[in-house]
Amino acid sequence: MTGIKRIAILGSTGSIGTQALEVIQQHPGRFSVELLTAQHNADLLIGQAAAFRPREVVIGNKQLCPKVTDALSPLGIRVYSGEEAIAQAVGQSEADTVLTALVGYSGLLPTLEAIRAGKQIALANKETMVVAGGLVSDLAAQKKVSIYPVDSEHSAIFQCLTGEEGNPVEKIILTASGGPFRGRDSDFLATVTKAQALKHPNWSMGAKITIDSATLMNKGLEVIEARWLFGLPAAQIDVIVHPQSIIHSMVQFRDGSIKAQLGLPDMRLPIQYALSFPERLESVFPRFDFANFPSFTFEKPDTETFQCLALAYRALEKGGNIPCIINAANEVAVDAFLREQISFPEIPRLIEKSMEQIAFIENPTLQDYVDTDRETRAFTSESVSKRIC
Repeated sequence: MTGIKRIAILGSTGSIGTQALEVIQQHPGRFSVELLTAQHNADLLIGQAAAFRPREVVIGNKQLCPKVTDALSPLGIRVYSGEEAIAQAVGQSEADTVLTALVGYSGLLPTLEAIRAGKQIALANKETMVVAGGLVSDLAAQKKVSIYPVDSEHSAIFQCLTGEEGNPVEKIILTASGGPFRGRDSDFLATVTKAQALKHPNWSMGAKITIDSATLMNKGLEVIEARWLFGLPAAQIDVIVHPQSIIHSMVQFRDGSIKAQLGLPDMRLPIQYALSFPERLESVFPRFDFANFPSFTFEKPDTETFQCLALAYRALEKGGNIPCIINAANEVAVDAFLREQISFPEIPRLIEKSMEQIAFIENPTLQDYVDTDRETRAFTSESVSKRIC
């Protein structure tokens, strides 16, 4: 890697964003920060901007704009506000690479704007590909933009495929930890509390993705994302539960050989790889030691108890706007669970009900995705309020 890569981080105050800044801080001669965005955490955004001195920041919550402006204007940092300003700022930014670490559907439009502007994408927002993977992939190809995956599983697949150009893939195997309720039955899940669901056994993540991991919807969304990142149909994308979370994913080639990427559960490694590709930079991350892990275990996911994974496969096979529907319904359902408005088993029931009720569009446009997302959220929210799930 020659020169300094200029980085924009969308969602800099979240788990991925803060860890990305740790990576950048470790390599001051390799990266500079051009743009930081946050939704509500003004205090952390101000601290990050003061430390990394981007040209501009965006605070999504407009009510917090005066506070951020007062703190950062004396430093010569431009401040914008509003969710629409995120997409505008990323398109106008001088960044070479945009790390999209926004949560959920909110990442779609800024990612599309970054691609239109010819920015390379480090993608930590899987929902962008879930909602509109075909549209995003086509635009990236048109603009000759590379999308480097940041999710640990997709980063592992990407690393396994590097150097294998021209060698057909038989299948990819996404690993899953199984979440905090691996091995539990439906009777137990009916009693699950918010506090229990937020205790992931291996990874430290934000609340939404932690609940997705507990329901296995996170793995379902990753299956859909993998379809678009690697151009494979559902039949060539497997999921295996690997509770130790050391093998992050695998690729099986047509000769039967399997390549795997291993490492301790630490998101800084895939973040750094996405930002520095094709070079592997030195790191201070803890090293994996086989002596500390004398055995690896694997098992099939229980899709009857954890129905979200099965729903994601069904959505991928039907295509059209169905993945957009399950993403929107899941975001509403997870938020309702975190607010303790619904029970844990009601999450997949709400998603399935939305899949049945929202109109199917076989070849959606961007406006169709926007409309589908809005309609699904309204329907799912109404279902929550009426408890018809």
